[in-house]
Amino acid sequence: MSTVWTTPRSAPRAGWAVPTWLPAIRLAESENLNEISMAVIPQHVAAIIEGDFVFLIGMRINKWWKPHKWLPPLRAMRPMLEELSVDPASGLLGFHYFGKLTFVQYWRSFDHLETYARARDRQHWKDWTKFNRAMKNSRGNVGIWHDTYLIKAGQYEAIYSGGPRQGLASAGRLVEAKGSWETARNCIVGAGSSAGG
Repeated sequence: MSTVWTTPRSAPRAGWAVPTWLPAIRLAESENLNEISMAVIPQHVAAIIEGDFVFLIGMRINKWWKPHKWLPPLRAMRPMLEELSVDPASGLLGFHYFGKLTFVQYWRSFDHLETYARARDRQHWKDWTKFNRAMKNSRGNVGIWHDTYLIKAGQYEAIYSGGPRQGLASAGRLVEAKGSWETARNCIVGAGSSAGG
């Protein structure tokens, strides 16, 4: 399955200018539910995902008047996401930018994320060590945070109606929300048990 790379709500088409810290955009137009598209899906659909891992990451600028402290970590996000976007084996299934310098990322597993984060030849390790050296005595200037959630297959509900792909739908496979996919209880207790298929 292709990775879906989404941008803020008013996502531009591929080739349009985007903020330099956001990753490149790959969009396509299609009537197929599982083709990448920012078009509104005029159906009631559910998202399912083969992996079982979610990661939230964000940044908080505490001292706007010190751009030399917060610009480097802000600019570091784009190269990392671009590096991951060309490497399907990395385990990153997709991500969604929620504004306020916050991303949600969907990973195949915690092991995939940890492998990427600790690989000394990858962008994250280089930027993380540089950030720690720069912030050693000035952590109050900019904050980096992340939340890690291990969400097992079938232990979630993701329903969408009348909007473009977002959230889990930006990384998962869409199915019509009918039958066993029609209610939250069925998604989590019933149909969810076959979500990996």
